[in-house]
Amino acid sequence: MGQQIQFLIPNFEFLIKKPLTNKEIKALISLLDDKDPEVVAHVHQKIVELGDTITPFLEEAWEESLDPDHQKKLEDLIHDLQFSSLLQRLKAWKEEGATDLLKGMWLVSTYQYPDVTLQQIKQTLAEIYYEAWVNVRPEMHPYDQVKALNHVLFKLHHFAANTKNFHAPANSMINQVLETKRGNPLTLCVIYLTLAQKLGLPVYGVNLPNLFVLTFKSEFLPQFYINVYNRGLILTKNDIDNYLLQLNLNPVDIFYEPCEPIDIVRRALRNLSLSYEKLNDPEKATEIEKLIDVLADEPANQASEAGEGDAEDDEDYEEGFDEDDEEDL
Repeated sequence: MGQQIQFLIPNFEFLIKKPLTNKEIKALISLLDDKDPEVVAHVHQKIVELGDTITPFLEEAWEESLDPDHQKKLEDLIHDLQFSSLLQRLKAWKEEGATDLLKGMWLVSTYQYPDVTLQQIKQTLAEIYYEAWVNVRPEMHPYDQVKALNHVLFKLHHFAANTKNFHAPANSMINQVLETKRGNPLTLCVIYLTLAQKLGLPVYGVNLPNLFVLTFKSEFLPQFYINVYNRGLILTKNDIDNYLLQLNLNPVDIFYEPCEPIDIVRRALRNLSLSYEKLNDPEKATEIEKLIDVLADEPANQASEAGEGDAEDDEDYEEGFDEDDEEDL
């Protein structure tokens, strides 16, 4: 068998230089079941070089296999291909300007849910947007617009903080948050600001330490903030000042001003990495760190990351914020 393998592998190296037929791809995949670890490692690398277009053939081989060990090899290979593809797509998103926040958050979701499409996410948001459009009118005062959007999200659609399972990776994946209506501060904020901006409201994300919030920033009234994790509670600059004071942090601009979409996606990935660490899954945490590296900021701008990463305990999110007026929103 060893001589046969040595004969086959060089031929596959030649074939990889040209498009493979379905028969050749299946023959290559069959070598993953070889007893020689070096052969398996060699074939594994060659399949990775072919890219994720080979995934359907791997899935078919998995369905046809009755060997759990062989199925595990196929599962690992499928994951490697999907992860490599995600790295490239995330890099492309950054290079094209990283301005489409929803696309960036969708890419985060595809780490765990590779089959979810951006169109599916947009469709779900479009259904919520219609109700928001009916309730949030342009002639309203901004405070009333926030109250109306809060009503749609938290009363009609029952979105809420996932305090019972705070460290679940699904909290960082927008497709899951849209499905379960439970999430962490950042992902809930992404849904909120996506709808708000589609409605024409000047709402943006703010990278506070331990808590991601939104800001309503226009030329017509003083800037204010929205704590989506606390059902859209409106906050003033003084509230942010007090919050930072309790954390013994200096009030630098990045804790008050809008951040970029790439900052939000990077923070979502950091939250996801922390979730896997909490679940004692270092392999996935390490992979997420590789995704974060793809979005690494320039050294001069790395100070903006000071606010990234959300608190471990949900009660930390409410520090320094007065909830007395919550029912008035």
